[in-house]
Amino acid sequence: MIENSRSKAYADAGVDITAGYRAVDLMKSHVKRTTTPGVVSGIGGFGGLFAPDLSGMTEPILVSGTDGVGTKLKLAFLLDRHNTVGIDCVAMCVNDVICCGAKPLFFLDYIACGKNVPERIADIVSGVADGCVQSGAALIGGETAEMPGFYPANEYDLAGYCTGIVDRKKIIDNTTMQPGDVVIALPSSGVHSNGFSLVRKVFDVEHCDLTTPREELGGISLGDALIAPTKIYVKPILALLEKVAVRSISHITGGGFYENIPRSVPDGLTAVIDRKSVRVLPIFDLIAKTGNVSERDMFNTFNMGVGMSVVVPEKEVDSALSILKDAGEDAYVIGRIERGAEKIRIC
Repeated sequence: MIENSRSKAYADAGVDITAGYRAVDLMKSHVKRTTTPGVVSGIGGFGGLFAPDLSGMTEPILVSGTDGVGTKLKLAFLLDRHNTVGIDCVAMCVNDVICCGAKPLFFLDYIACGKNVPERIADIVSGVADGCVQSGAALIGGETAEMPGFYPANEYDLAGYCTGIVDRKKIIDNTTMQPGDVVIALPSSGVHSNGFSLVRKVFDVEHCDLTTPREELGGISLGDALIAPTKIYVKPILALLEKVAVRSISHITGGGFYENIPRSVPDGLTAVIDRKSVRVLPIFDLIAKTGNVSERDMFNTFNMGVGMSVVVPEKEVDSALSILKDAGEDAYVIGRIERGAEKIRIC
């Protein structure tokens, strides 16, 4: 039936439905890489089916998250590099759901574009598939919407949705946090997917040199530093949760330290962050210097080199650091929990 699906009138209006079929064919191999035992249906249907493994759970709770890549996509357009922004899209969702201890089960994406170029759509989905593999989530569906006149022909938007699962008794909240607990940092891979409206303004990215290697960035170009995909923390955090009584987890996204860490700190306590211990990445020093951005604004906009923070009991710090190291994370201590009215203090 699809082979006979043609519409000259629709094509004349700017929508090529046959390009959509071609894009689906090109992405099938990428989607296949993400298959997990719970997948019931393949792509192409009206809905994605998934059968979760509930064995060992007494009260399974579904946890959902949705997000997009934001204006970081402007860098992808300028660099004509589309195979990593899908990782960003997955990361922004799965890194959120893992904060309450939920294991990601499946993911769906949404791509809206001015013109459906099948090879470009397949590139985008290849990144989504990479992110799903990194997080253990299955890519069970999605949507590509060709919207001429709404988006420029060479631009698109990308968003996604993730569902995870956790046993109610294992939900991570902040009710057990107490003074003396320790804040551990998990390093970021760069700017991740937040603060790009400021980044674009600071560097005037549409007119600056994005390709020449820069000494202050360790020999990589500004474009490479900015487009670096968001790190996915799912597997290291799941390994940590198996053996350590984690008090809370914060995904450091838009709003930086000042907005995100307080979200996981209960009233009456303060996360006291040792500024000197934070391993700020060179890209953030360059942003601050080039844009004359205050340190307060930097820590209130960017992750500053810390993509996720975890609060654990003091007696379990060494164990936590060891587990995270074995999982590939160069984690380190950046602060402690104390009594106080403000949820965070950087000093």
